[in-house]
Amino acid sequence: MWVFTQTGYISVVDKGQHAGYLTARSRDKQSLAILSEIADSQIEFTPMADYQYRTAVKREHLTEFLTQQVETLNYSNFKDQIWDTRGDDFHHACGDVWVAMNAVKDEEAQEWYANAYAKRASLRK
Repeated sequence: MWVFTQTGYISVVDKGQHAGYLTARSRDKQSLAILSEIADSQIEFTPMADYQYRTAVKREHLTEFLTQQVETLNYSNFKDQIWDTRGDDFHHACGDVWVAMNAVKDEEAQEWYANAYAKRASLRK
């Protein structure tokens, strides 16, 4: 599961290594800091892996982290919020993901946008 929050980006998987534990991974240590604090777990540096940082957390700790993220959500625009909380690099990387996800628009959304852009272009003439 990929999770983007105002504090970072994490990937969570069940590697089945330890019963009741999940592996939370990230490409930067800061993204795991709050979850690691909640879980009282160490963040490991794994430079040769696809995610350079990881920590093992109980499911209830991940649930607590996600609940905390939802309960403290107080912004009206995620992209603006991450600019404020994580800065330019993180904001731009998330923007790239946002743009890439346009590729999975369903047919109805694609048609609506095509018509909206065509109408907008005709008004400029």
